[in-house]
Amino acid sequence: MSASTEMSLPPDWDDDERMNFMFSDFKENREVNTTDWDSKMDFWTAVIVKACRDRGTVCVSLQELNKTLRRKEKSPLGLGTVLQSMARCGKIQRESEFAANVDCGWLSWGVGLLLVKPLKWTFSTFLGSSRVPLEESFVIIELVKEKAAELLRAYRSSEFASSSILSFPELCTLSADVCADESTLCMALLQLQRDKQVTVSLHEGEKIVKFCLPGQDRVSPVSEVDIGIYQLQRSEKLLGERVEKLGFEADKCKEEARMLLREGKKSQALRCLRGRKRVEKRADNLFAQLESIRGILDRIAQSQTDKMVMQAYQAGVSALRLSLKDVTVERAENLVDQIQELCDAQDEVNQTISSVSSADEDVDELEQELKSLLDESKPDSVSDFPDVPTNKLRPSGEAGLSGTDLLSSLPAVPYSTMNITDEQLEEELNRLTLTDSGFDQKKTTSPTRRLEPAQ
Repeated sequence: MSASTEMSLPPDWDDDERMNFMFSDFKENREVNTTDWDSKMDFWTAVIVKACRDRGTVCVSLQELNKTLRRKEKSPLGLGTVLQSMARCGKIQRESEFAANVDCGWLSWGVGLLLVKPLKWTFSTFLGSSRVPLEESFVIIELVKEKAAELLRAYRSSEFASSSILSFPELCTLSADVCADESTLCMALLQLQRDKQVTVSLHEGEKIVKFCLPGQDRVSPVSEVDIGIYQLQRSEKLLGERVEKLGFEADKCKEEARMLLREGKKSQALRCLRGRKRVEKRADNLFAQLESIRGILDRIAQSQTDKMVMQAYQAGVSALRLSLKDVTVERAENLVDQIQELCDAQDEVNQTISSVSSADEDVDELEQELKSLLDESKPDSVSDFPDVPTNKLRPSGEAGLSGTDLLSSLPAVPYSTMNITDEQLEEELNRLTLTDSGFDQKKTTSPTRRLEPAQ
């Protein structure tokens, strides 16, 4: 197994000076140079995890690493120390310990994948010797969790998602693009079982896997109902395959009868047609049985849906009863009466407060009205008098307005009562008197112009 084909090499893999340091063995005491020790440990830890991720596996052994990480015909000398350090930090775990911590039932499968040894011997070997066995297999915890999540996503997005129970061969087919080999699949299933997402059991010597349904926190144990559904689904699958096979056989008999008829072998063609009729009859019977099984499965699915709805109803009733535990009609009426009393009291307070403010507002309104009356009583020297006409008067002899037109052109006499006091009238009379006297003087000095009556 070459490193160039199985994994992407680190950036400094071609640096001879650095690689000579990395391929050297660790010092016996870390305290001599902690920086070099830690840098070398971090480098090989990252390389081991990346090598397994690139290959799609979750297990690794020292013998495999010595082959994979060879450079210029040399293997790293400190890989055993790296594996021991990763085990102490919980990054890896022996395959036998990983399986034993989940479920002892997995150890009796007999698939030849788990190197099961007595745990007492395992721990004594690990703690009593500084050397790691070359063939000892370790599980990388980080990678097995990633594979478990990928496997669960692959199941829920596949055509098997409607079936909670799968056979192990079906699961192998489903996980072909996720797990590189059967060992990786088993490790991923062990992790899912540790996370309570799957459960594995044996039925008539066959391994079956039950997945946790969406919306559930953990998978339930395999029950008799699950076994019954699984048997019905297997029967449906087998009957479907037989019906399909009989259909191909009927078509084959038909083609043979056609060929024999062309060759003139009529009696043999008739025998083929009779055989075709028998095959079609068996296919019809099997198809009727298949439809009956599908009907039962549909009713089971509907009953499960009804059960889920009933559970939701029950949970809703319990929650509603709990929320209305201290709520009664008498208590609600009492609260409504108290609220009404408080509202009435608040209205009375607001009315009392507003009465004081309204009295002040009444005084202000009266003063404002009085001021407006005083303003109306003052005369306006311009607006109270009519407009002065601007049209020129023309004599009747000239082309212009006639006598009637002249009178009609004059402004109308105002009939409105003028709001003027006696003192104002006297002042206006004096002003007019002074104006008339000035006008008379001007008249005596200006030439007289006689107005001719209009013809």
